[in-house]
Amino acid sequence: MIEEAISLCPENPIAYAMLGWVYQNEYAVDSTKSSRETIEKGIELAQKALAIDDSIHSAHSLLSYFYMFTGEYDKAIAEGERAVALDPGGASAIMTYGHSLHFAGRAEEAIPFLRKAIRLSPFGPSIYYFLFGYALMGTGRFEEAISAFRKAIQRAPDYILPHVGLAATYSMMGREKEARAEAEEVLRINPKFSVDKYARQFLLKDQSEMDKIVNALRKAGLK
Repeated sequence: MIEEAISLCPENPIAYAMLGWVYQNEYAVDSTKSSRETIEKGIELAQKALAIDDSIHSAHSLLSYFYMFTGEYDKAIAEGERAVALDPGGASAIMTYGHSLHFAGRAEEAIPFLRKAIRLSPFGPSIYYFLFGYALMGTGRFEEAISAFRKAIQRAPDYILPHVGLAATYSMMGREKEARAEAEEVLRINPKFSVDKYARQFLLKDQSEMDKIVNALRKAGLK
């Protein structure tokens, strides 16, 4: 439908950004045949939207995500900052910026932005609480992380990422029974879940932090 809209009005930048978000979601939920091609197409669409109108904050947020996926953290942060400058009261832009800070190894700086995004949109999507929990886990605030992940699951019980976050957090805390229970939930939702693939998708700049998460997930029983 978006492609049809583009064919009818090829000068509409919003349509290119919207199609880029489809590719972003495709990558995020691992339903793409080629991760590389999906990322390349998403970046192309975001840049096409911004070439028409550089003031579209959602296109800058979109670029921020794709630069996180490629490990270009400085670019991701710059695009996140631009999105917030264009939409300073927008929960989505603020969430994306906080997310980029966390991926770049600046979790402590990220937390206030992630918290603010939730305050601005308390009934927002489940991923807001997942990303908040993910940053909290990265700073060792495990109880707070558990609370955030549970709120994410309340909003979307079959959203796999908060269950992955809980499995890792419980494992790091030495709560093996609860970690394994969450690992079972992960496999219920996706029997083909792969720790290595997850690590590639959520490519933190701090490899030691990523290694801790991977080891915790393996300890919980995931492969």
